[in-house]
Amino acid sequence: MPGGPGRAPSPPHRAEVGKTRTRWPTSTYSRGVPGASRRVLVVDDNKVIRQLIRVNLELEGFEVVTAADGAECLEVVHQVRPDVITLDVVMPRLDGIRTAGRLRADPRTRDLPLAIISACSQHEVEAGLGVGVDAFLSKPFEPAELVGLVRRLAERRAGEGSAAGGYRDVESRAEQAG
Repeated sequence: MPGGPGRAPSPPHRAEVGKTRTRWPTSTYSRGVPGASRRVLVVDDNKVIRQLIRVNLELEGFEVVTAADGAECLEVVHQVRPDVITLDVVMPRLDGIRTAGRLRADPRTRDLPLAIISACSQHEVEAGLGVGVDAFLSKPFEPAELVGLVRRLAERRAGEGSAAGGYRDVESRAEQAG
């Protein structure tokens, strides 16, 4: 399996390009799910995408908190204390790549698993790798792909404890197809 401690990342072959940007009011949704095993912070400016990701993850037992952009993510991350963060790339105020860079620069969040879930260009994938993003999932995605990716990142974090780090799991649908 790619990634893992001490392994180099496998660069993606290509990423899908293009994304519809929709601005929605900023709102954080938090719901405690009885028996939830892991907490995920979902960051996307599109309310429909946030809800789609939230529902799919909650159906699999994850507790989900959402943020409408990177600035809101940085405002709530320390209260939420997620096990995994998913980020869109193109968002108002603070995009996903810059958000990932700020999360990696903060000692309290530097080891959190970060996944970009976006229709991003090869340049954006390379920029994400440069700031330490752990995984990529191209939009549109299959719900099973989303759940599998988040589950793997959460399990790695749980297996490595709070001192997680040193791994990069670079995945994309384009890579799997290529």
